[in-house]
Amino acid sequence: MTSFPTTDLGKHALRTQFWTTLCASAADFWTLTKPEVNFLILIATFTGFYLSCPTNLDRFPLARLFHTLLGTLLVASGTGTLNQYLEYLFDAQMRRTCRRPIAAGRLRPVTALWFGVSLSVAGVVYLLVAVNALSSLLAAVTSMSYLLVYTPLKRKTPLCTFVGAVPGAMPTLIGWAAASDSISSGKAWMLYALLFLWQLPHFMAIAWMYRDDYARGGYLIFPTNNEGRFVAGGNIDRIVRPLHCRPWYRHCEQRWHVSILWNGPARRWPFVLPRCGKVSSQSRIAARHLLKATIVYLPLQFLMFVLEKS
Repeated sequence: MTSFPTTDLGKHALRTQFWTTLCASAADFWTLTKPEVNFLILIATFTGFYLSCPTNLDRFPLARLFHTLLGTLLVASGTGTLNQYLEYLFDAQMRRTCRRPIAAGRLRPVTALWFGVSLSVAGVVYLLVAVNALSSLLAAVTSMSYLLVYTPLKRKTPLCTFVGAVPGAMPTLIGWAAASDSISSGKAWMLYALLFLWQLPHFMAIAWMYRDDYARGGYLIFPTNNEGRFVAGGNIDRIVRPLHCRPWYRHCEQRWHVSILWNGPARRWPFVLPRCGKVSSQSRIAARHLLKATIVYLPLQFLMFVLEKS
């Protein structure tokens, strides 16, 4: 039987431990960037870019699109990382987020801080050099407003969701600005409004599903003892209904089906909340269905826009 010298066994063990640690760290860094959120961000950025692009398909600027998506992805990844850095103490108190890399202690906070800052700065600079100044500025404003305005507001006021939807809808404008170097078009702002309003049922569904968890972490997603009135279907109806009106898209060259937003997931908003205003198993199930519907709906709606232009 062949035997290995002790030194060889030690080197082999160290090598194995190194690669195991490296793979685990890579997975944690990947988790920090919030890839599931970045997927929707890239879809929104691509849609804005494609709809704004003035050229025909045979002269489509693929290189510029690639630079736009890469720069936006870097900024979004850095922002997601910094968001977890700012909230890791609160994440540790919530069942939904306690296993995140920083909250669980697998990554040092200072490591995540430098990682997030590096990604964000690299993305803003990349957009400035490879695309244009307007898309870079919009990306910087998005990151800063998300981290410095929306993130602290989550512990101060239930209106944080509406504030967070402002930077949350910005990827459509980043893509639009990257292709046309302008965001003065009414179509650009209509696309922005659609994504802005889409976030309300999407994030409120998440908040209702994890209502107790958010309260445990100290987040004021709903008014204290007044959750029922805050998320009542009638209130959301008055907010989202303007997108159902034809004047929003009557002036467009293509007949954009903006009204689908209201006919789709947003119509199910009232079913998330039971009439008694209390959390129940049925309300959580309804919220989960609404969340799934919004996730499927947004890519399909953007795909419809792209196909109509094609």
